[in-house]
Amino acid sequence: MLDLRATWTPAQAEFDAFAGVSGDDNAIHVDPGYSARTGFGRTVSHGMLIYARLWALLVQARPGVRQLRQSMMFPNPAFAGDPLELTITETAPGVLTLRAVRVADGAEVLVGQAGIA
Repeated sequence: MLDLRATWTPAQAEFDAFAGVSGDDNAIHVDPGYSARTGFGRTVSHGMLIYARLWALLVQARPGVRQLRQSMMFPNPAFAGDPLELTITETAPGVLTLRAVRVADGAEVLVGQAGIA
């Protein structure tokens, strides 16, 4: 059974690079000036960037793993420069619980499950 943990501090450069790869260049992710005028006050991570970091953590532990399904929600924003605690827990064979939490205040920024083979 897996129980993986890591801390990651997202950087604006990662938001920008992910926008370039994904095509999601929404100003809330890549324009600090625009984002400063929103309710968030600063740029917000792409949700799938957070998931990609979780997936990278999993692949380090289980090279060659395949994803069969996923479901996730992004209840709170993750910001550039704010550390996140990433956790992956295998709750049953082939079933993972995924979680990313802001270290500063414990707010969940990603909660979900994935099925793997």
